[in-house]
Amino acid sequence: MLDISEIQTIEHDVLVVGAGGAGLSAAIECSSQGLSTGLICKSLLGKAHTVMAEGGVAAALGNVDNRDHWKVHFRDTMRGGKFLNVWRMAELHAKHAPDRVRELEEWGAVFDRTKKGLINQRNFGGHRYPRLAHVGDRTGLEIIRTLQDHGIHQGIEVYMECTGLDLLKDGDRISGMVAMWRETGQFIIFKAGAVIFATGGGGKAWKITSNSWEYTGDGHAMAYEAGAELIDMEFTQFHPTGMVWPPSVRGTLVTEGVRGEGGILINSEGQRFMFENIPERFASETADTEEEAARWLAGDKDARRPPELLTRDVVARAIRKEVKAGRGSPHGGAFLDIASQRKAEDIKKKLPSMYHQFKVLAELDITTDPMEVGPTLHYMMGGIRVDADSQMSQVPGLFACGECSGGMHGANRLGGNSLSDLLVFGKLAGVGVAKYIRGISNLAGIVDEEAKVIIRAATAILNRESGENPYLLHEDLEENMQSNVGIIRSAELLLEGITNLESLKKSYKEVKANGASQYNPGWHEALALRNLMITAESVARSALMREESRGAHTRVDFPGEQDEWLQSNVVIHKGKDGNMVVRKTDRQQPNNELERIANLSIDELEKEVAGEG
Repeated sequence: MLDISEIQTIEHDVLVVGAGGAGLSAAIECSSQGLSTGLICKSLLGKAHTVMAEGGVAAALGNVDNRDHWKVHFRDTMRGGKFLNVWRMAELHAKHAPDRVRELEEWGAVFDRTKKGLINQRNFGGHRYPRLAHVGDRTGLEIIRTLQDHGIHQGIEVYMECTGLDLLKDGDRISGMVAMWRETGQFIIFKAGAVIFATGGGGKAWKITSNSWEYTGDGHAMAYEAGAELIDMEFTQFHPTGMVWPPSVRGTLVTEGVRGEGGILINSEGQRFMFENIPERFASETADTEEEAARWLAGDKDARRPPELLTRDVVARAIRKEVKAGRGSPHGGAFLDIASQRKAEDIKKKLPSMYHQFKVLAELDITTDPMEVGPTLHYMMGGIRVDADSQMSQVPGLFACGECSGGMHGANRLGGNSLSDLLVFGKLAGVGVAKYIRGISNLAGIVDEEAKVIIRAATAILNRESGENPYLLHEDLEENMQSNVGIIRSAELLLEGITNLESLKKSYKEVKANGASQYNPGWHEALALRNLMITAESVARSALMREESRGAHTRVDFPGEQDEWLQSNVVIHKGKDGNMVVRKTDRQQPNNELERIANLSIDELEKEVAGEG
């Protein structure tokens, strides 16, 4: 007989799940608001995916080009997201990002500097001006270091190597979470008035991904099971430059900073092919002048901004096109060449991590030889549907920020916006939680039977005498998503993918992990697999419903953007019968001022910003 009173129980005002940049930012704010704050992470503190964000953090500081302004950043973000972003989130992001970067600097972040001593900024795809504040190509690592060094003095309790299993509710309200210690397999119950998910994405559902083992869609799935909605799940970003060779590092990210520092993409014939892949509308919207747009489209190699810095969806599709045409690199990608564009000492100074990564892991010297790269599943624009100002989901007491929340990036995320996103919305989530907690009279109670159901479901995987191998099921899932829900989609492929997912779900009901609960990675794999399959199914079903091509979602059977879909989001929730419900919902209309800013020509906007200055 399971006795909940014997399970370790810890109480906090708020529990933050995930210790990357978003989780740390949220925890720091919650603590500063006087809340008892617990922070749990699956791995060790400091191992979050934020450290993989190398190129920089996007904020309209105007240090390198003083024409930059939050309105221009907002306009770039909306256009990069194909106008499907939540307008208010894009506004808050652009307005608050400079303050969050300066706050990091006050907390000790050591950014690269201009000759005048200001925070340096570099060019990045889709950004009008040099906007990415950076620390070489180790920006994410510096952000995590700074947040951790600051956060440890704020009275936050950190629980490492602790995996969340499912949320607890008392009626409609969040009351806590059941988790487990990864080392011992023992369960733990967190009682909390609010939970903030900052769990990242679910890229491990695909075979080729820049994501590591932690990215299993935990927040997406636990929120879904608790009654929250998921939004925009069809928009999965394939970063154009992941390592293609050797196989031991396949999918590992090659930062956009390589292209920002002058790297060019060439095919097996030595052709710089991006000039043949510039969308005419994009050129006219992005170039400084009509003359520059014409030079781009004419293939002028001396154009000020290279086409390699077009948005990620455009570059990823261009590489795939070269491979399909038989002009790819030997291992199914393209060549990224910075050696011919920059001096060796400059490359080592500007891109130290990239130089080291290729030298050690691939035995390749990027100062003399080109890299072999191709698209890798990198980021999920979709996620938990939240209120733009408070970051609370439709489940009272459940908040989300960072990659696991949806709406900010629309149909495609601009590089560098993820780091400013997690800083801005992590803090706003903390503010939102404090307001929520102060508005409730008492913390919700723990329902013993609900906790027992969660624990029994987890231990059933160990107690079966025989069953399906979780590692083999995961491999089948990866192959299915890579083949049928990849960078190019069609109804035929998506339906096949969904059929395969339904079969995998049946097999998962009989999944078996051998061994005891202690030190059992097979058990951890099986537990994560449920979350991966929910996340994967939400992507496949959303992609099937959206019958157009927009941003990171490309349907060969519905080419081009459709105006009717610009007014709609695809939303997922769990039905009363336990099945996944997919529906098309009307988007909230923007206020007139935001719509006006987004639709101004760049010349008009520059004049307006100059007038304000």
